[in-house]
Amino acid sequence: MKLFAVNITNFKIDGGAMFGVVPKVLWEKRYPADENNLCNWALRSLLIDTGERVVLIDNGFGDKQSDKFMSRFHLNENLGIEKALENIGYKPEQISDMLITHLHYDHCGGGVKHDASGNGYELTFPNARYWVGKAQWDSAMNPNSREATSFLEENLIPMQRSGKMTLVEEETELLPELYVRIFNGHTDGQLIPFIKTGNGSTLVFAADLLPSTAHIPLPYIMSYDMKPEITLSEKESFLEEAEKNNYTIFFQHDLYNECCTLQKTRRGISAGETFLLSDRFNN
Repeated sequence: MKLFAVNITNFKIDGGAMFGVVPKVLWEKRYPADENNLCNWALRSLLIDTGERVVLIDNGFGDKQSDKFMSRFHLNENLGIEKALENIGYKPEQISDMLITHLHYDHCGGGVKHDASGNGYELTFPNARYWVGKAQWDSAMNPNSREATSFLEENLIPMQRSGKMTLVEEETELLPELYVRIFNGHTDGQLIPFIKTGNGSTLVFAADLLPSTAHIPLPYIMSYDMKPEITLSEKESFLEEAEKNNYTIFFQHDLYNECCTLQKTRRGISAGETFLLSDRFNN
């Protein structure tokens, strides 16, 4: 098995939104903000090459949206998903499985692109099966007023019409090396992948369950989470399990830390050793 971090872009959004009820005087000690209260975040995917299948987890914003829409995110070091894959030696046609943790635009927008005419859409990964949580799909089709703007029709309907989308209804093993579990605090039906690595350890793609190491303390919950009390419960049980079993956590949005282990301290569970994915895997 080969594992690669796929660095798509960085983007800036409001620090207060990312840390919810936690005061800035506290969260800024863990994650810096600029003079406009904007924090710079990574947007990275994970590629898993088993030798038989090539799995991509999430695919970024894509490039279909207007300049006005994208200006809200202050993209920097922006490659886009296709260039980011090229940088690690892969082409979109090689992807056999496109696993989407959830359907917010920064996680799924790169899975659909404009077709050659510029008037329609096509799948970015033409040979891939697209995996999406059923509860998440149902939410996207009938969103609440808070979440509605995160679900964009042009990201979703072309997947459905392609006939290549499969809805995941329960926690399951998609591959012998890949098990997905369902978390509902950030959004209904978020799929969190657990990867059995070649060295016998478990790597967890944390998605928006844990956007960064700064979100490990239990009260540090995003304002974007639809059900923060459920997030709190999910985080607490997950962190206990992950620390006990020495999981490696892969962060999708932490600009400064790609991976970490966990450790138990007198104040609770915190980040242990931090490192790049390539430091521990594919050696």
